[in-house]
Amino acid sequence: MWYRWADVPKEQLSERLSRRLITGDRVMLAHVYLKRGCVVPRHAHENEQFTYILEGALRFLIGEDGSQEVVVRAGEVLHLASNVPHEAHALEDTLDMDVFSPPREDWLKGTDAYLRKT
Repeated sequence: MWYRWADVPKEQLSERLSRRLITGDRVMLAHVYLKRGCVVPRHAHENEQFTYILEGALRFLIGEDGSQEVVVRAGEVLHLASNVPHEAHALEDTLDMDVFSPPREDWLKGTDAYLRKT
């Protein structure tokens, strides 16, 4: 399959958060658009995750108590292992590419209510 991001439908999750998804059998790519001030609440998932910041910056709070803080900026990548609790705060208008393995079933089924409140 061949894709052009501009042709992939954009899903508006909230006023400050939207995304585009490309999914294979064992991996998912997502363009995630966060407006400055957007907060992705603390959550964890079985999926291994890479977050590659294309534009902007996100501040991640990682771990059970959110005590590990990492700011990821354009050109940088954050790896999150399976089941690691994390949250993200958009320090600027941000476009990131998230890579998940396996694909996020909750995103595909629309059962990701925690994202729809941001």
